[in-house]
Amino acid sequence: MPKIEGEVFDIEKKEEEEIVKTDDETNEKYRKGEMRIITEQARYPVKSIKGLLDDTDDYKLNPVYQRRKRWDIGRKSRLMESFIMNVPLPPIFLYEYSIAKYEVMDGQQRLTSIYDFYSDNFALEGLEYWKELNGKRYSELPSEIQKGIDRRYLSSIVLLEETAKTEKEAEELKQIVFERLNSGGEKLEPQETRNALYNGKMNQLCLELAKNDKFRKMWKIPLETESEKILLANESYRKMEDVELVLRFFAYRHLEKLSGYTVEDFLDEYLKKANDYPDETIEELKILFINSIDVVYELFGERAFMLPELDKKAYKPVKTVYDPLMQSIAKNIVYKEKFLENKQDINENRFKNKDILVNEKGKRVFDGRYNAWTEIKNRMEYFDKLFEEYIK
Repeated sequence: MPKIEGEVFDIEKKEEEEIVKTDDETNEKYRKGEMRIITEQARYPVKSIKGLLDDTDDYKLNPVYQRRKRWDIGRKSRLMESFIMNVPLPPIFLYEYSIAKYEVMDGQQRLTSIYDFYSDNFALEGLEYWKELNGKRYSELPSEIQKGIDRRYLSSIVLLEETAKTEKEAEELKQIVFERLNSGGEKLEPQETRNALYNGKMNQLCLELAKNDKFRKMWKIPLETESEKILLANESYRKMEDVELVLRFFAYRHLEKLSGYTVEDFLDEYLKKANDYPDETIEELKILFINSIDVVYELFGERAFMLPELDKKAYKPVKTVYDPLMQSIAKNIVYKEKFLENKQDINENRFKNKDILVNEKGKRVFDGRYNAWTEIKNRMEYFDKLFEEYIK
């Protein structure tokens, strides 16, 4: 696979460094407050949340390490029912990044639910104990119910600005706290964890490219212009799987390094390294992804990443087609015009050779159960052979 200048990825398992300190040295480290978080507690009247969030200069709801919104109206409604019943709720966590200015580290879903409810953006549904309120917005609730919700409080724990001595230390501490908070709650998906812990230039590029309309059409993911309700109904979007798919495109350009690693660890290591790529390299990789997506879409349309018709799951896009097809197109991107000139012929021959689709051991070449790096390499070679005829 031809590489772009600056596109280097060395993946080596490093031995854990053994740190030996005397008790006195460890005590001194603790006294200095190294890696120790300074907090304070606060309480917010539920009714005040909308006003606080409208002042966007003081509260950031979507720092880069946050996950995407996940709550549907049913879950938002149950939160409101909890307020009516005075059910104790866990605190939200804020980080004071400047004096009296905060990032929401944990609790984004609760805060946006409260905001939307007081903005009359949704009507209650699916309530278990106050079913008579289903179908009502905040402004339509009986006055006593409104007052009952208004007098509730949301508690918070604030990580103070003086917790970190440098900007780098602040980022590291925020990410550590975010990871540990979420390890005990709703399970983070792999890309949500990467987004939290390894944010940088490459991660931001993946977030940007995941919005590409053609890419989303081929993966059956709603476009960014769709309503929040439609986006949240898509599991791939909620779990940031679209962003991971973009990351896979860049990481699999170094497929030979995958041997000995799980795909998850491989992607983790690649992202950490690629975040330090020069700006020029990042820009060239961005152009390569866009050009590759354009060619694939022009050739195969919205069925580009679907399995051949002989498979029962031919109706849905799969990684076993996406990964090798994108890599084969990317490595031959200079032949774009030749491919497009032969569009009809390429389409007819894409999965024509059934002997290749099932190998000598009876394995389906594109079977998702087989994901060793050699299997992925075989799939790439399949598409390389397909395009070889049109390159001559």
